[in-house]
Amino acid sequence: MTDRKEFRDLADPADARDAIASLDLAPDPEEVPLAEARGRVLADRIDAQLDVPGFDRASMDGYAVRARDTFGADETDPATLDLAGTVHAGEEPDVAVGEGEAVEISTGAVMPPGADGVVMVERTDESEEGEAVAVRTAVAPGDNVMLAGADVAAGERALGPGTRLTAREIGLLSALGVESVPVRGKPTVGIVSTGDELVRPGEEVDSAAGQIYDVNSYTVAAAVEEAGGEPKLYPHAGDDYDEMEAILREAAAECDLVLSSGSTSASAVDVIYRVIEERGELLLHGVAVKPGKPMLVGRVGDSAYVGLPGYPVSALTIFRTFVAPAIRRAAGVPEPATATVEARMAAEERYGEGRMRMMPVGLTETGEPRSASNTSGGAASGDLLAYVVDKGSGATTSLVEADGVVEVPADTAYLAEGETVEVQLFSPDVRPPTVLGVGEDDPALARLLDAVERPRYLSVGSREGLRRLRDGVPDFAVTSGEPADSASDRGVDATELASYRREWGLVVPSGNPEDIAGLADLVDRDLRFVNRGSDSGLRTSLGNALADLADERGATRHDLVESIDGFELAAKAHESPARKVAAGRTDAGLGLRATAEKLGLGFVPVDTETVRVLANPDRESKPGVRDLDAALDERLDAVLGDLPGFDR
Repeated sequence: MTDRKEFRDLADPADARDAIASLDLAPDPEEVPLAEARGRVLADRIDAQLDVPGFDRASMDGYAVRARDTFGADETDPATLDLAGTVHAGEEPDVAVGEGEAVEISTGAVMPPGADGVVMVERTDESEEGEAVAVRTAVAPGDNVMLAGADVAAGERALGPGTRLTAREIGLLSALGVESVPVRGKPTVGIVSTGDELVRPGEEVDSAAGQIYDVNSYTVAAAVEEAGGEPKLYPHAGDDYDEMEAILREAAAECDLVLSSGSTSASAVDVIYRVIEERGELLLHGVAVKPGKPMLVGRVGDSAYVGLPGYPVSALTIFRTFVAPAIRRAAGVPEPATATVEARMAAEERYGEGRMRMMPVGLTETGEPRSASNTSGGAASGDLLAYVVDKGSGATTSLVEADGVVEVPADTAYLAEGETVEVQLFSPDVRPPTVLGVGEDDPALARLLDAVERPRYLSVGSREGLRRLRDGVPDFAVTSGEPADSASDRGVDATELASYRREWGLVVPSGNPEDIAGLADLVDRDLRFVNRGSDSGLRTSLGNALADLADERGATRHDLVESIDGFELAAKAHESPARKVAAGRTDAGLGLRATAEKLGLGFVPVDTETVRVLANPDRESKPGVRDLDAALDERLDAVLGDLPGFDR
């Protein structure tokens, strides 16, 4: 029996930060061409090597003059000066200004010798012969002239180390004639995803063999770039010690920091901690934080090493919390702008695991005015509610359904409904959705939401949708398989925005090889079946139809359900059972006619059910709800017309 590596005493989060801070990630400075310097951070001070501008120049079109020749001139008594020539921008003057003379000059042109001011052309009148000009205003020496070095003088400090180069700084460096600049090096971060089950996107994945696409390599690489690092992806390592050691040693030799994901928990096949202990130094194994307890910190050769958890949500959370700040420091990139908002908990959340929790939350606006203390972030107006988005660490949709995290201290037993919390947004650009919906998974609704700007819809099923609507969290809920009065029966106050019908039944292989005629075949024959989840309205419709069949037979619904092989095998979305049918893994699945035709499968109709879009009555005036209502009015008939089995 293989020995299992148990976690050491879990480190405090502050100790984990200190351990990572002790690692030297900073690369040597480098020289880059100015054209490639945007976004980089200066490593050294840059002094001006020449005056900018390098000559006295006119700051507007007009006439270069000796200022004293214009003293006393005004609209009623202009000074008349002889025209001595013209100077255009980009050319060396070939004329000087003597006493009583003027020279026509263009904006940006070199001031001719003898001139010390410019009269704007609007305050002059040139003679018909073009030999003289009448000046209707007086100017002082230096008027409308930019003197040499007025912008930047030679020897002056232009930019200091640590300056992040944006378009403005690039413009200044261009004016100074700088061709290349010394910048802080970007830490090179090697990224290694581990696990025999991983397949890179673009390759074929064998789900039957337990293979999954490699999420972490690309997710972490994007996060490394955002933090100012240079990601370098390595081939994913299996769970073989020799293979993992070879890849880690190669990455350590080429990178300032190596990040691995997976193979950090206490599992018989997890070998990465052995590689670090035997080929480097393991500083830390396990942190008292959720998600992300199985984190490693150490060194491999001259490179720093951090082992991230395998689940994408955990990996990204640990990276953002502990690793990204270290990369930013090494790259000289400043901490991001404050991105926090205050919100009220939409529902009570209990917690008692004794670890700091980085709790992912989504945000929604109630439409009510927000208090002055609740405006520290960039979210739009309206009081904010925070609801927990926690499908488990393995659910990648949590990455996009959450807007930020709430840091819950280890000694917190629960957060009360309505309690004010601070939400650390994933970036200052995060905005709450314009409208938040929950409920039944439905293809017509998915198409309608395309007409609404920045909606968010959580497919939690009809029952859960009604429960959340009753609790006042979403702006709207979508239900099916329930009678019209089901919402009020469940204590839900709601306004119906629209309703429509959809045909449901049994999705079967093309040609219906088992000759399935209806629900009775599922009960009476040895057929494999895949159902929908218990919160699904479609499953409720199936249950009601089975109850009717039981009444006809003088049996109970329970008896019929017990006779169906797979009734309790629940699939998540409306297409999920049909896709199992298409894969040959079942004889029939609960589904919609529209789904069967989309996937080229057979369909045995059973009944129709009503889909209802129910608005939270307290949010009907919210702009996003009004946009949804308008989309229903304007597009619903067209959408239903494109979906087989859907109508009013």
